[in-house]
Amino acid sequence: MTITTTIKATTLGELKASGWQPKSVKQELRDNLLKKLTTGEPIFPGIVGYEDTVIPETVIGLLAQHDLLFLGEKGQAKSRMMRGLVHLLDPYVPYVDGSELHDDPLCPISRYARQRIAEEGDETPIAWWPREQRYAERLSPGTKFADLIGEIDPAKLATGTSMSAEDALHFGLIPRMNRGIFAMNELPELDELVQVGLFNILEERDVQIRGYPIRFDLDVLILFSANPATYNRSGKVIPQLKDRVGSIIRTHYPRDRETGIAIMEQEAGIEFGGDIAVKVPLFMKEICEQISIEARKSDYIDAQSGVSARFSIANYRTMISSARRRAAILGEPHAVPRISDLGHLLASSLGKLELDLMSSHQMSEQQVLEAVQVAAIKKVFEEYTDRHGFDEISEIFGKGVKIEVGDMLPSSAYAERLKRVPPAWEKAFEINPSQDPAMRASCVEFVLAGLHAHERVSRSTRHGRIVYEIQ
Repeated sequence: MTITTTIKATTLGELKASGWQPKSVKQELRDNLLKKLTTGEPIFPGIVGYEDTVIPETVIGLLAQHDLLFLGEKGQAKSRMMRGLVHLLDPYVPYVDGSELHDDPLCPISRYARQRIAEEGDETPIAWWPREQRYAERLSPGTKFADLIGEIDPAKLATGTSMSAEDALHFGLIPRMNRGIFAMNELPELDELVQVGLFNILEERDVQIRGYPIRFDLDVLILFSANPATYNRSGKVIPQLKDRVGSIIRTHYPRDRETGIAIMEQEAGIEFGGDIAVKVPLFMKEICEQISIEARKSDYIDAQSGVSARFSIANYRTMISSARRRAAILGEPHAVPRISDLGHLLASSLGKLELDLMSSHQMSEQQVLEAVQVAAIKKVFEEYTDRHGFDEISEIFGKGVKIEVGDMLPSSAYAERLKRVPPAWEKAFEINPSQDPAMRASCVEFVLAGLHAHERVSRSTRHGRIVYEIQ
């Protein structure tokens, strides 16, 4: 049986004749998942870095027909993983036309659907529910019982419907997602009363709306997301609800820099062509991602809060935009990001880090950002060059030489300025042998910043201009 034959059914009789067989949403997900595993199709397209960790655990949880909780710090693709499950649903499923609960025509659970089938029999009209509409999510803060479960509908009471009748109820998101997927973000922030309603749905399948007892065999996959710092805090999530979560999937940040760069480039979605093309040296990509890595290791940043992948993505876009701005203003044929472009990362970084207020060494957010930038430059620079020649360069600077560079300095000016420090100019060729002035300028700034990171020269910055000297 294929969806192309069953989708033609417009009545219950036609649906029965097509051979349609009902199955639960968890069975549906399991069957489609097994097909993808057998054929080798990607299960979560666009998810990078979870191939050997999060994805296998999620697959096992789904095959076990569990409700899932994705546990991890911010920016670890928890919401994307949950939304990705939509692609494991069938393209369409039939339901009794007009049913708020999208009742399966062969297994109706609502009074409306049962009554309509009893009255119209095989002529009961059938509608089709596309998989894109079978997923809903909600953010926990501010969510009320009525939002998720339901409430007495005053408008229905005004028409004469009895308060003791099911027809008087206005159903919330979860009943309306019957035969679909419902996701609750930031579970620990959910009101305790609503948590009680959730664990009843997960286990007993019964709830009470203003004293009206409802027992629905709701067919829904429920997903949660949470941060470990709040999920594991006593009293934030009631024990009965924790006990009813089938599998907890632990997410994580990229395990290596290469994976982080792949995520950063994929999510940034930057067009490198156009009127002003952009060429990004590998070391600048590595520094941009290494900044996030160093931030996650920093003693000044709250490790429990985490440093989101969005931190790298926003900084990468800012760095490239700064380079493009320079090329447009100076009339250069293409843009190549430099270390001085990192001076603009403050705008895309502020607010994305939470400082550790318990640290004994208090620093401002800007000072912390500058410190992790220096640490990132030092780490990457050590991988590109050895220390041979550092002493010679330091001796030249020690004679009073000053080199000023900046985000608005023309690329062609670097060769003239570095004539006073020939070893530094030659060192840049170790990074990249390109003769392109813009690439050469980027390499020169990388060398100067690397020397500063190794405390061979001092640096002062002002309005995008950077002066390297020995003070």
